[in-house]
Amino acid sequence: MNIKDYGFDYQIDINNTSGTPARITAVHKGRFGIVSDCGEGFAKLKGKEYYYGNEIFPTTGDFVLIDHNKDGDSRIIKTLERKAYFSRRDPDKGRGEQAVAANFDTVFIMQSLNHDFNPKRMERYLTAARQSKAEPVIVLTKADLTDDYLPYILETSRVAQGVKTCVVSSKTGYGMEELSPYLQKGKTLVFLGSSGVGKSSLVNALAGEQIMDVNGIREDDSKGRHTTTHRELIMLSSGVMIIDTPGMRELGMWDVTEGLGDAFSDVEEIARGCRFRDCRHENEPGCAVREAIENGTLDASRFESYKKIKAEAKYSVGSADYRRQKEQFFRNIAIGERKKHKDVY
Repeated sequence: MNIKDYGFDYQIDINNTSGTPARITAVHKGRFGIVSDCGEGFAKLKGKEYYYGNEIFPTTGDFVLIDHNKDGDSRIIKTLERKAYFSRRDPDKGRGEQAVAANFDTVFIMQSLNHDFNPKRMERYLTAARQSKAEPVIVLTKADLTDDYLPYILETSRVAQGVKTCVVSSKTGYGMEELSPYLQKGKTLVFLGSSGVGKSSLVNALAGEQIMDVNGIREDDSKGRHTTTHRELIMLSSGVMIIDTPGMRELGMWDVTEGLGDAFSDVEEIARGCRFRDCRHENEPGCAVREAIENGTLDASRFESYKKIKAEAKYSVGSADYRRQKEQFFRNIAIGERKKHKDVY
């Protein structure tokens, strides 16, 4: 097994480092699936570096350095620099960041051509994808369910301006060739979409075999059950890697200050024409945004989405700063206690 087949291309002299390069393939509670030149296995975090140091907790797709243990769980000692990263506000805790995936080349933003199609959700996924620095692609699945998908494409082009859109059917094979440019050996894709959108079916179609379970959907609302229960990196026989994520019907924004500008470049371009730099786009004179909405140049609902996501991003940035300060505070206490204990003995 060669770690380079898993996309590892860091300029690290393996002979002059204390750790073995590995990639995180799955995240479980307190335990990580890994793959390295030594093969597949599991690993745990080295407490000193992660709980009392400044190392970033790894997520699926991360490249790390490990102390390899051939007889049991290895120890993860360092998280390497990320080339792309996607996170969201933790849905269980209500605040705080939840890492989703790292080090991917393309984001497949998936919506199906049934009741699941949701432009507002698409805007949120696109904002997060833009923030990640990877290339977003809109994948409209289940083309076999409709005879006329042109309205869906038109709505997608309004929401995701300049983003490639592919219409596919995992069941019939329709449109699958459009995905070929992104299916290159050594490249990593991340699938984002709600339950029942067809992520597992698409993985199976790309693999050419049944490697993931597929659950049905409720016919009344097109919603599905969670087939994927944790984030997992899957290596296909073609050498393409896919990070499949649990269905996320709600995507709480974390820090997407850069992605917001990319996803809503049309809104921000219009806003630059406002008379006042701090224009709130409400009742101020010379507001270019209000004028664009009134003359039909800018869709009012799109501007409302922009405002809502921007407000969430502002809150999340504040929460992130608070969290970092809190973590540093407790790290300082831990360091002080260890120093005190050392001085006593």
